Amino acid sequence: MVQLGQYPPARQVLVHLSDTHFLRDGALLHGDLPTESNLERALEQVESMGIRPSALVFTGDLTDLGETDAYARLRARVEPVAERLGAQIIWLMGNHDERGPMRSALLDQEQSDGPLDQVWDLGGLRFIGLDSSVPGFHHGELSDAQLDWLDGVLDSPARYGTVIGMHHPPVPAPQPLFDLLELRDQRPFAEVLAGRDVRAILAGHLHYALHSTFADVPVSVAAASCYTMNLSNPPRATNGMNGGQSFNLVHVYDEQITHSVVPIGDFATADTFTDDFIAEMEALSPEERIEAFSRKR
Repeated sequence: MVQLGQYPPARQVLVHLSDTHFLRDGALLHGDLPTESNLERALEQVESMGIRPSALVFTGDLTDLGETDAYARLRARVEPVAERLGAQIIWLMGNHDERGPMRSALLDQEQSDGPLDQVWDLGGLRFIGLDSSVPGFHHGELSDAQLDWLDGVLDSPARYGTVIGMHHPPVPAPQPLFDLLELRDQRPFAEVLAGRDVRAILAGHLHYALHSTFADVPVSVAAASCYTMNLSNPPRATNGMNGGQSFNLVHVYDEQITHSVVPIGDFATADTFTDDFIAEMEALSPEERIEAFSRKR
């Protein structure tokens, strides 16, 4: 592949999805939201892109009620796609999930109520999944034991650094009621991250895309695939809408990570560059490309 700009191609790409909220028997969420078909459309789009992602990352609220059948239905839809793409699947806990059924139905583990914290090696990029859920509640927490475990993992730097995935984002939410469901007591978490090789935090929970920083680490929140929050309403009146669903593409470069939002749905494209045209650009020298493509006519 010819390098057309100053950056070489991304070392790898992750697909970041969140808040699928599946129900047993394929029931519609809140009676009218087609969570399964929304995710199926998203996965079809991922496959049509021609990319080879290292992982499909699901940052929690995989199901709406923690039902075993809902997890099984989700697994049946995602695993064949991941196999065709050659991608790992990273399942993370959300506040709507239940640890026991998730362990048995998604991870083939014995049921247990302990936190689901895990580590994946994605070709030298370390991915740490933190379970920020609190049994019986919708807000998030990280226990002292979890932070001690994370501290020990981060003691050894990874070849290409670390990405952390979790459900509750450690950032402020412009909608006041979300403050009640935030990740609580964030300072100890920030202290663990200080000076470590963490390059990004991926999260969900908010049902809209948001970008911020925490402890000098970029935070990227993926909007839900089931429904999103209508941010065009006044902050105190914000509520869900059947629109704006999306997922993120996370491109990992040697020195930077980018996060791109991809709308879910069929949208007409005005025009595209053909393979022949791109090949013509690649055949030119850098100076010729500037004249052919960048100069105003």
